[in-house]
Amino acid sequence: MAAAEPAVAALPGGGGGGAGAGAPSGTVPVLFCFSVFARPAAVPHGAGYELLIQKFLSLYGDQIDMHRKFVVQLFAEEWGQYVDLPKGFAVSERCKVRLVPLQIQLTTLGNLTPSSTVFFCCDMQERFRPAIKYFGDIISVGQRLLQGARILGIPVIVTEQYPKGLGSTVQEIDLTGVKLVLPKTKFSMVLPEVEAALAEIPGVRSVVLFGVETHVCIQQTALELVGRGIEVHIVADATSSRSMMDRMFALERLARTGIIVTTSEAVLLQLVADKDHPKFKEIQNLIKASAPESGLLSKV
Repeated sequence: MAAAEPAVAALPGGGGGGAGAGAPSGTVPVLFCFSVFARPAAVPHGAGYELLIQKFLSLYGDQIDMHRKFVVQLFAEEWGQYVDLPKGFAVSERCKVRLVPLQIQLTTLGNLTPSSTVFFCCDMQERFRPAIKYFGDIISVGQRLLQGARILGIPVIVTEQYPKGLGSTVQEIDLTGVKLVLPKTKFSMVLPEVEAALAEIPGVRSVVLFGVETHVCIQQTALELVGRGIEVHIVADATSSRSMMDRMFALERLARTGIIVTTSEAVLLQLVADKDHPKFKEIQNLIKASAPESGLLSKV
């Protein structure tokens, strides 16, 4: 994470009052706000920008995308709103500060590179076979994506929803070399074990997500990942639901939130990016036959 300290003129401090009851001697109570959260903490009198950043990290480190830039803002009573933290600011009285992520430039959205990408394969299990629309096509494209991940050295995380009742991942899906196969009951794939696995992979910025069901586990996983600052690419031809209505409305909703809805071929070719890539021929062999459209074209 890179936090930008704006070069601005000195501004009035935040909410007045003394150190406040309950704060240890020599410290000042500060309310640290991030996203929808607000957590009080004490900092040493005279604490500056760097100490505030450290405190934000200690309070919200598991939720902060370290690859984004942030600005620290101070609530100024004079203006009745937050203002960029003045240069040289030091805490002298109780106040309220917040950490604000800067917007990613639109020109960078959707960029996939193998070194910063993880594949998520969600709940491709045997008991779903008779219920999921175009499940055979989804399996075929999912296997194509996993082959591509192995060729390009991209980590793969696989979940299985209540495997005791719904069975294991279908035999057609080759899980050789995947980083993690995890049973779950939660619909989202974002479990503590998955977050720990992501933390072990340096520089993760993007997740390529596929599996079932589009409107349940896929949707909830995507929204949680985006909330953690990770860019999500949903592979439309490798995800489905029990009904086409649920599938298509979920894809539309997700696209409107800024999640990238794409295709398997687009993902694989974006990851190699150049015909001179040393693995291009192997990827080309995977996509020589077009992926099945699995009912998508009839709904366009």
